[in-house]
Amino acid sequence: MQNVSFSSVDECLDFLPPDELKILLFLRKIIFSCIPDCTEKLSYNVPYYKRRKNICFLWPGSITWAKVGQKGVRMGFTCGNLLADERNYLEKGERKQVYWKDFTDVREIDVDLIRSFLFQALEIDRMKH
Repeated sequence: MQNVSFSSVDECLDFLPPDELKILLFLRKIIFSCIPDCTEKLSYNVPYYKRRKNICFLWPGSITWAKVGQKGVRMGFTCGNLLADERNYLEKGERKQVYWKDFTDVREIDVDLIRSFLFQALEIDRMKH
């Protein structure tokens, strides 16, 4: 069960505390710079980014899912299991497909690595039709 229900991405953004909003907007800018033709839409009350299929999502900690909660903003890759991640940068938990990274400050974001993951995810999306 979620603690909120939004009708638009803007409504979601308006809900966020300033620290989460800053991180989310920074990551969102990276996503749009790498995949300018992606579609942004709400799914599970958080922004998802897709072309053919969902590529990634941004999940602010203030938007809870069941008993799962995290601090900051989680950037998840829906086909994370297919990404080359030699540094083990992404968290896997018990998940088999969706991998992620949590950020509590924009200074933690390795922009070049995130861009690399986005370009890989875009290529995976092109191959999966």
